[in-house]
Amino acid sequence: MELWYQLVGLLPFEWAQPDSMYFMKNALLAVLVITPLFGLLSTMVVQSRMSFFSDALGHSAFTGIAIGTLCGLADPMWGAILFAAVFALLFTYVRRHTNLASDTVIGVFSSTAVALGIFVATLGGGSFTKFNALLIGDILSVEPGKIGLLAVLLAVVVVLWVCAYNHLMLSAVHPALADSRGIRVFWQEALFSMAIAVVVTVSMTWIGLMVINSLLVLPAAAGRNLAKNLRQYHLFSILGALAAGIAGLLTSYYWEASTGACITLYLALYFAITFCFRGKRQ
Repeated sequence: MELWYQLVGLLPFEWAQPDSMYFMKNALLAVLVITPLFGLLSTMVVQSRMSFFSDALGHSAFTGIAIGTLCGLADPMWGAILFAAVFALLFTYVRRHTNLASDTVIGVFSSTAVALGIFVATLGGGSFTKFNALLIGDILSVEPGKIGLLAVLLAVVVVLWVCAYNHLMLSAVHPALADSRGIRVFWQEALFSMAIAVVVTVSMTWIGLMVINSLLVLPAAAGRNLAKNLRQYHLFSILGALAAGIAGLLTSYYWEASTGACITLYLALYFAITFCFRGKRQ
């Protein structure tokens, strides 16, 4: 981290000065790691028409944290990661073994996760207010160890994309064709779902449950307005998420607003601008 602090010290901001405001420097590094991660996953979420899946995963992660807290875990996030991964696996199984539409299955799992989370949080007369911070998030509280975990997740997702993207895409677009070519569609979908589950769970406490879904929808939605091929699609999604993340962090610092909300608003602006260019191009 010392090398990172030295590099940030070259920036022309008062918070970047040496030996000061380490929370802001940590937050900037977290944004540089987490926004490309969401930008990359976003392309598959939009392509698979699973825009509300991340929202349901956020609810399951909240339930996992509530259960972890009830069980007395030192860090409830690990309980949340386990619960969200199981949630994603069950969702994939049910979706593959039912004729119901994906949005219906998502609604079933999402409402169940919310109800279970509230039940656990308020069990025995407990107060829900201690979980209010999860709704908004606070990226300024990110710790160096958690940034390292995000970096590992980014590396794992990049390797997954390089090694299995074609299979993932074919499984999402045409499951029957993927099956006929010997691709194990269920495990492809399960792997992708669990990757989103882990990323959403780890990021939820910093981005906020109320807006985290936007980071898995808006980057790719905006990139799709401009892209002419898959390479551009990924590039515009990742760069848009990265730019919105940096701008949102700086705006939240100087205007004293929620970082997650600021990032989301910049992504919405990015989508609006690209939509205008899309209209002119067509």
